[in-house]
Amino acid sequence: MDETTFDYIVIGGGTAGALMCNRLTADAGKRTLLIEAGPRDNYHWIHIPVGYLYCIGNPRTDWLYQTEPDAGLNGRSLRYPRGKTLGGCSSINGMIYMRGQSRDYDTWARLTGDDAWRWDQVLPAFMQHEDHYLGADALHGAGGEWRVEKQRLRWDILDAFADAAVQAGVPHSTDFNRGSNEGVGYFQVNQRNGWRWNTAKAFLRPTCDGRANFTSWVKTRVTKLIVEPGQDGTLRCTGVRAWDGRQMVTARARHEVILCGGSIGSPQMLQLSGIGPADLLQRHGIPVVAHLPGVGENLQDHLQIRAVFKIQGAPTLNVLASSLVGKARIGLEYLVKRSGPMSMAPSQLGAFTRSSPAYPWPNLQYHVQPLSLDAFGEPLHKFPAFTASVCNLNPTSRGTVHIRSPRYEDAPAIAPNYLSTGEDRQVAADSLRVTRRIASQPALAKYRPEEWKPGPQYETDEELARLAGDIATTIFHPVGTTKMGAADDPMAVLDSRLRVRGVRGLRVVDAGAMPTITSGNTNSPTLMMAEMAAGWIRADAR
Repeated sequence: MDETTFDYIVIGGGTAGALMCNRLTADAGKRTLLIEAGPRDNYHWIHIPVGYLYCIGNPRTDWLYQTEPDAGLNGRSLRYPRGKTLGGCSSINGMIYMRGQSRDYDTWARLTGDDAWRWDQVLPAFMQHEDHYLGADALHGAGGEWRVEKQRLRWDILDAFADAAVQAGVPHSTDFNRGSNEGVGYFQVNQRNGWRWNTAKAFLRPTCDGRANFTSWVKTRVTKLIVEPGQDGTLRCTGVRAWDGRQMVTARARHEVILCGGSIGSPQMLQLSGIGPADLLQRHGIPVVAHLPGVGENLQDHLQIRAVFKIQGAPTLNVLASSLVGKARIGLEYLVKRSGPMSMAPSQLGAFTRSSPAYPWPNLQYHVQPLSLDAFGEPLHKFPAFTASVCNLNPTSRGTVHIRSPRYEDAPAIAPNYLSTGEDRQVAADSLRVTRRIASQPALAKYRPEEWKPGPQYETDEELARLAGDIATTIFHPVGTTKMGAADDPMAVLDSRLRVRGVRGLRVVDAGAMPTITSGNTNSPTLMMAEMAAGWIRADAR
């Protein structure tokens, strides 16, 4: 078995892992190894924005997870995409730049007992790597690696939806990233000149690849963390074992192993290595290295309820892409201008509002699209339509990620437990009523919107919650499965600096560390967490 030694080992070259490698290799005297299970991000559909349609559900770029049958979804199982390539989920996601609300981070500070997570403390970390198209101001950065641009197309039907939302009491917004994201407007996106901007481009190429102290192994699967007792009796993670497709290899870490496998991969790796709930590990014959009952618990996700409205008199992607001529026009526009439907994120227009006046902050997020389909990966409908997807930003339902066997090749069991609380079911019903209220405003009247899903005949709380279970799907934001927390929280896996409790030399830096889900898309908050953690790791090394 081959063995080599580095100062740092980063497991996972996705959103957090790419930034982590960039920051750690800035210390020329420290050697960093990146281990990524997927291939390099040289698949052309990764880089064309609309290519998410060809990356999700593709074994070249997606882990192809499925959830367990879910009672809240009336027994349905969902496709659960996770990026399996350099750039991770930033290579297949919706490209939306979204920080969340300031109260999200103030809540983290309270739950962890660490003011480092307060909004005013994390804001500089967001700005540190940001390159905002409007330049720097008090809340945005410029010159960083993470490009943020405005979208390169507009749609009449989306403009009308925005006007209707304003008529329904939602204020207009030009920027959802200033601490309170209430309002309606077009999302800003992580693109550069009409191309997807993933974290591999931003943080690995050319910077890391040009540094002598950086080594990357792709198509290499970590099978186990090596945890050994130190001379003082404490446990320490000293390295990893991995399968490179030909042989088992061992890599040792002088300083730290940083697990950036995401909310599904990281708890799976911890459990396979004997770190997790003792009863789960024993059930699969895995020796218990550290009993941490919170590993794989606390799964949170945004469930989007996709209401579809047929319309008349406005172009939508359903119609534009329904013919060879239309597809040719779309392709030509992108080839010549890097604009048009091939440059668009899955959702262009966003809105944040309240499901009822009782909420003191926006608890709903809309992703509005000039298209309709049964699910991503399925064909577009034949009729002109728009989709108004709405999600509960702060769900109270909690799920789990548990290994099924001691084999690293076996996907874990993912059980989100959507709509498993009365509060979540009520918000689901109320959110569909908010959607209907917006669709009924004068600004949309000329397009004669007709509710196709779930259907106007359903009106009671019980009917709407059940119908939400029939039509809702994940918006791909799993978090919380290795949460950080205060010292007196028995379910906290990590301390407030993302160090695994009871195991020195090991951190988890990804969305799984979030104690509660952010109020919006989760990619950029994950980058912020990696920025914070990289600073702490480098400070500890000094």
